[in-house]
Amino acid sequence: MPEITLPEGTIAYRVVGPEDSLHPTVLFVHGILVDHRLWTVVADQLAERGYRCVIPTLPLGSHTIPLDARASPTPKTSARMIRDLIVELELTDVTLVGCDTGGALCQFVIDEYADHVGRLVLLNCDAFDRFPPAPFKQVFALMRGPRTLRALMNAMRPTVLRHSPLGFGLLVKRADAELTRSWTEPSRTDPRIARDLAGLLRSIRPADLLEVSNRLPRFDKPVTLVWGQDDRCFTPRLGKRLADRFPDSTYVAVPGARTFVAIDEPDAVSSAIESISHRPPRSG
Repeated sequence: MPEITLPEGTIAYRVVGPEDSLHPTVLFVHGILVDHRLWTVVADQLAERGYRCVIPTLPLGSHTIPLDARASPTPKTSARMIRDLIVELELTDVTLVGCDTGGALCQFVIDEYADHVGRLVLLNCDAFDRFPPAPFKQVFALMRGPRTLRALMNAMRPTVLRHSPLGFGLLVKRADAELTRSWTEPSRTDPRIARDLAGLLRSIRPADLLEVSNRLPRFDKPVTLVWGQDDRCFTPRLGKRLADRFPDSTYVAVPGARTFVAIDEPDAVSSAIESISHRPPRSG
C-alpha cells in the first residue's frame, strides 16, 4: 500500500479501479479499531464496474504508522486529515462513504469542508449525541488511558471474547476471526498506537457531534443512508432521524445487516453508491 504524509500524520491507503474512470471517485472512511479492509468487498465490486476507489487506513486504533508524539488526535483533526488526503490526491467531486465512527467523521468533514465532497453515503454510524452509543460508551471510557486500553485489547485475544457484545459481536454478523484479531493487534502490541487511540477517545464529546448535526441541513448535495436493520447500536430509528436532517436524502433499509453493512451485505452498499453517483445535485 502506498503512503502519504499529511500535516496531521502519515497514512497508508489502497487504490482500486481505473485511473480514467468516468465516475466520481469514491473515498471510504472506516471507524475505530478497524482499517481499510472493512471496505474490501465493496471497493472491489465498484472497481470491477469502473469506479476509482480510495481506501485509507486512518489513525483510529488499527493503524500501524503511529502519529507524531506531539499530535493531538481528535475527530476534527481526523476530518482535516480526510480533507488533506482529498487535496493531496487531487480528487474532485468525491463520493464520501463512512460507517460507524467513520460516519461521524464524514459529518465533521461536510460541516467544514463541504466544497470537497460531491455526495455522501452514510452506513450505520454515530449521530446527534450518540457518540459513541451504548454499550461502547462504557467500553471507550475504559480505553481512554493507554495502559487500560492495552489491557482490554489483551483481554480480547480469545476469539470468543473479541466476538462478544463487548467486542465486534454487535457490529457484524459474519465476523472473521483473523481479521478482527489483526484489527486489535496494533493497539495491543504497540504503545504508540495505543497512545494515539487513547488520545482520540479522550477527545470525543457527544456535544460536538450534536452541534454538527444542527448544521447538517446546510449540506444540500445528494445523501444516501444505507442502514442495517438488525443493528442494536445504531438503530433504524436513529438512521431515519439522521436522514431527515438532510434536504436531499434517500434512506435504504438493509434487512439482515448490523453496523458493518459493508461486510454483512456488500451488494446493497455498492448498489447504493452506484445509484447516488448518477443523482444530480438538488436544484433550487
